[in-house]
Amino acid sequence: MHGEFQKIDSGLLSDRIRNALTDAITSGELPAGTALDEQNLAQRYGASRTPVREALRQLAASGLVEAGPRRGVVVARLTPERIADMFETTAEIEAMCARLATYRMTPLERGRLMDLHEDSAAAVEAGDVDAYDRLNRAFHESLYAATHNGFMAEQALAIRERLAAFRRTQLRHADRIRRSRDEHGEILSAIAEGDGELAARRMRAHMLRAAAALGRYIAETVG
Repeated sequence: MHGEFQKIDSGLLSDRIRNALTDAITSGELPAGTALDEQNLAQRYGASRTPVREALRQLAASGLVEAGPRRGVVVARLTPERIADMFETTAEIEAMCARLATYRMTPLERGRLMDLHEDSAAAVEAGDVDAYDRLNRAFHESLYAATHNGFMAEQALAIRERLAAFRRTQLRHADRIRRSRDEHGEILSAIAEGDGELAARRMRAHMLRAAAALGRYIAETVG
């Protein structure tokens, strides 16, 4: 494991450490209440404490870990109700973005969405969750930008950051990445037809299916 992380560019190291910890937490390998020591994690991943600290900061923003004045950083308890509330909120925000983007995006922006969708096919065939996760993020963020509403894009991105770890985790359930890509295709079809309301409904369903996949994944691995 150490060698794998040592070969990674420092700019990506914190992301890889965050992803590894996300998988360990959601799989139950690191149960709620487990203390996460920066120095121990740095040794585990063959890294300095700086990328470890950044990874823990990102996990704290997602609610996967929490910091206390005396106990340091510990794995937080996953609360299904809280996660459901977060996904319901992001589903509504993403639906609004899909609707506005349908009516406001330029041909170049539409082309970029289609390119990202095409590029994701290889990741799905390879079962590469990390690669698909990156393309999935780019797909959704391109939709935010295509609303041409800076404030809405900022809010959508902020909520996405809070849910980043959970959204990545749900992709590990069964054949979720294949279904996720199919759902992107349905959203793109609605956009191509200029039907913003349909695009919004499909985006909302896409996000709620992701939440359901996450719930099943956690139940199977932790339960």
